[in-house]
Amino acid sequence: MTSKEKLGILAAMLLASMAHASPELDTVGVTLLRATDPTLIGSGVNVAQVEAPESSAMPVPWQVNPSIVFHPTNLFTYISADGIASNYPNALGTQSHHANSVAGNFFGVEAGVAPGVEHVNNYEANYFYESFITIGMAIQPRIVNQSFIFGSTPPQQTIDSQYDNYAAQNNTLFVSGAGNSGPPSAPSTAYNGISVAAFGGSSSVGPTADNGRSKPDITAPAGVTSFSTPLVTGGATVLLQAGLRGDAGVGTTSSATDTRTLKALLLNGAVKPSNWTHTATTPLDTRFGSGVLNVFNSYKQLDAGKFPFVESTTHSSGSEHLPGSNPGNVASRIGWDFNSLAGSLTQDRVNHYYFDLPFATAPSFTLTATLVWNRAFGQTSIKNLDLFLFNTANNSLVASSISTVDNVEHLFLPSLPAGRYDLQVFRSAGLGTETYALAFETFATRLNIARSGQNIVVSWPLVPDGFRLQSTDTLNPPISWTTVPHTFTTNENRAVLSPTLSAQFFRLIRP
Repeated sequence: MTSKEKLGILAAMLLASMAHASPELDTVGVTLLRATDPTLIGSGVNVAQVEAPESSAMPVPWQVNPSIVFHPTNLFTYISADGIASNYPNALGTQSHHANSVAGNFFGVEAGVAPGVEHVNNYEANYFYESFITIGMAIQPRIVNQSFIFGSTPPQQTIDSQYDNYAAQNNTLFVSGAGNSGPPSAPSTAYNGISVAAFGGSSSVGPTADNGRSKPDITAPAGVTSFSTPLVTGGATVLLQAGLRGDAGVGTTSSATDTRTLKALLLNGAVKPSNWTHTATTPLDTRFGSGVLNVFNSYKQLDAGKFPFVESTTHSSGSEHLPGSNPGNVASRIGWDFNSLAGSLTQDRVNHYYFDLPFATAPSFTLTATLVWNRAFGQTSIKNLDLFLFNTANNSLVASSISTVDNVEHLFLPSLPAGRYDLQVFRSAGLGTETYALAFETFATRLNIARSGQNIVVSWPLVPDGFRLQSTDTLNPPISWTTVPHTFTTNENRAVLSPTLSAQFFRLIRP
């Protein structure tokens, strides 16, 4: 079978599966993403699925069965202490139902986020850890799914350091399940990876046991974290595909595909549950991380482009770092940057991103910003970066994310008044240069109501995703809101309604 024939068969199967897309793919924005760009399926990306033995049976069950996820055998390479195999079944082990389910959500044709991956390295977990992670031996895949946790031996901090060193040296993104109870477990507690919770299921709750860091980083719908994790891994794979093919613009391939950028975009595109919360020193929710995965939102932020800071300033260590004098603004209210801050023993450094949010557009906006950097190779600690938001009209501080233990900072302001703002990436005094990724989004969503023939059309922008239209016939308590079905075009969501003799009130809501 030629590669062209394979892609043709895959496309046909995807079209058939989209007719009965899973609720999970709807929730995480994949259904909408494929409707707007059906080519974003992880094409050209090599990935890894690391699987712990499902039981002590012999031969050991840890492998993905290609037929279960509707892929040909030659998509897989199986790797364990007993050797390497490119056939299935093989003498290295047997199929694992856990592995099949993980693969189904990751790259399965029927329900996977990234069904078009180029190749899958399926590793047995013990061998992968001992033969690759502990000694830093590089593998080809850049995106690695780990739906397992370690016990107490070796200790969490040892595992974290080994994974962080590997990730920093090889630009590899490890996406790992947080665990289904207690505090998040290794390897998901590594600074440079992504820890995934289960939205609506059994899940670990942060912070980390070692020093109170904000883990998990993000959540996705599933009963347990084994199966929410591959949804996020699939999302990372799709973003990597988009970055590699230049969707973020000319000259951005290297920075758009850096794991720090992928992580910042995934976290910044997440949709906040109604009970999501955080503080200035705890950047993420202890249960939901940055929120519920939404691949469509993350892709739109990547696709919007890379936008540098407007100006950079220096300040005496510990002094005020107010907005600067440059009158310019970031060219887009949605996008990302990949940049650095040089260190100084006596001065703090600030990169300023100015945003103009005019009242003529809306009286208030939603702002979300996520800052990500790595724990460097061979280091036991991190350099301290922070996020600040100032109002430039009066130099007042609006919000801050100033954790001293996390290498993620996050701001979320759902009702930010119109005005001009200074989003600051701050580096306190210290030696060395720190490279970071920043993802940002500001928007104002309004309902539009118009007549179309005998019908009424209620519409709102397609970007960002995650809003649902609800209606009620009275605003007198108790109010009962009903979800209104809608469709979408290339640039907007639309609900077409028949006129009624009673009043109708509408609202947009995010879960």
